[in-house]
Amino acid sequence: MRSKRRPVRRAILCGYYGQGNGGDEALLATLLQLLPPGVEPLVLSGNPAETRDRYGVTAIPRKSGRALWAALRSSDALIWGGGSLMQDATSWASPLYYAGLMIAAQALGLRRVAWAQGVGPLKRGWILALTRSIFQRCDGVTVRDRASASLLKTWQVKGVEMAPDPVWVLASPPVAELAPGPKVAVALRSHRTLTLDRLARLAEALDRFQTQTGALIVLIPFQPIADGEVAEYLADRLGSGRSRIVSETDPARLKGLFRQMDLTIGMRLHALIMAAAEGSRCWGLSYDPKVRVLLEAIGAPGWDLETTAGDRALPTTAEAIAAAWLAAWQQPNPIAPEQVQQLRDRAQVHRLMLARSLA
Repeated sequence: MRSKRRPVRRAILCGYYGQGNGGDEALLATLLQLLPPGVEPLVLSGNPAETRDRYGVTAIPRKSGRALWAALRSSDALIWGGGSLMQDATSWASPLYYAGLMIAAQALGLRRVAWAQGVGPLKRGWILALTRSIFQRCDGVTVRDRASASLLKTWQVKGVEMAPDPVWVLASPPVAELAPGPKVAVALRSHRTLTLDRLARLAEALDRFQTQTGALIVLIPFQPIADGEVAEYLADRLGSGRSRIVSETDPARLKGLFRQMDLTIGMRLHALIMAAAEGSRCWGLSYDPKVRVLLEAIGAPGWDLETTAGDRALPTTAEAIAAAWLAAWQQPNPIAPEQVQQLRDRAQVHRLMLARSLA
């Protein structure tokens, strides 16, 4: 067993990396940015070659048992690197994978860190019990939402710190202007709440809105394999010259792209975070509580796709949707630069926890 007092020289970073998801790649890029100096990262990736080339780090296949065992034996710490890793809404196998890594890390005496986590949903009692046990044995924990912090408190997990999503502080370079004139980013995703009827309604609303404003509609599929079909549908509906699909794989450049946007209409959590951080107005389409929590935190308008009636529901006509977007377009950005800076400052909690836990 390694001594806990031994300084961490090498840390395994595990998350949903190398899977073509812009939000998870942004979390990895931010984690690498905030990692203490002198700590060598080893990334578990679905596409190790791409991860190595993009970030200049050591990367291994995330599901290779032999490679994982060798990595655990040669490292000092394991970091769950951001996002809702412990949830069984989509699959019970995913939380078992991450829990198994933590259990192996504990057996080998590695430091164990849960970084920028969102916990749940947890529908199965045995996975909930496993998750509670794993978090109770972590050497450092940060979460990005109040519900996760409250849950871990009821589990008597010690030292839990809450802070805004770390992607608020991801460094972003300037990106060459896509085109002159106003631009609106649209980052939708395939999801059961985005029915064909709703998608058609949104497409018609974008058509009306684009005609009224003359803005270029920039369609950004954060995970092309899941979002690309939606973006292509909207591009076809808008017609030639009125929209452009942009698939940016580098997360820092992806964030920098939003600096050009006058308005961002997004379902993707990290599309809205990046947009707000870069000074774009935001309009949210919430399909998950984490999106609704973000919209409330930054005071941005939006609709809840899980709701079918009332002010929070998506309007039933394209005319009403376009009118709401136009009203937001004509108003000053409700997210003040001072508020963005406060969120960036508070997100530094994630960096400070890493420094303490890995020292």
